[in-house]
Amino acid sequence: MTFVHTHRVRYHETDAQSYLFNSRYLEIADVAMTEFFRHLGFSYGDLNAKGVDPSVVSVQLSFQAPAFFDDVLDFHVTCPRVGRTSFALEHTVMRDGTQLAKILIAYVNVDAAQAAARPLPAAIADVLSRDVASADS
Repeated sequence: MTFVHTHRVRYHETDAQSYLFNSRYLEIADVAMTEFFRHLGFSYGDLNAKGVDPSVVSVQLSFQAPAFFDDVLDFHVTCPRVGRTSFALEHTVMRDGTQLAKILIAYVNVDAAQAAARPLPAAIADVLSRDVASADS
């Protein structure tokens, strides 16, 4: 299952070359992650209440072409991996059928009070695992 989050590039997100500034891709990916979980039936508040507090531990970001002010971008989000305490989301950034970037983000579920990883609750891991299974087929 691929979830698509659409974002129009705003003026303040661009740099001196009029490109979408590189760090903004991660900001938009963060919003897309929240909307991906909402699509799966969990608001961010629901996630926290169930014991999920995802923290980014790794990012791989590659650019194929720039995005510009007022471009409409589609962030295609899939879950390629679910572990005991972690999961990954892959974002394929598209504009009018052209791939602009690929982002792979690894998250660890943390207990902020203990500053340590904790297992993903079964309900969340199961939903994410179904997404992995559908991506494999």
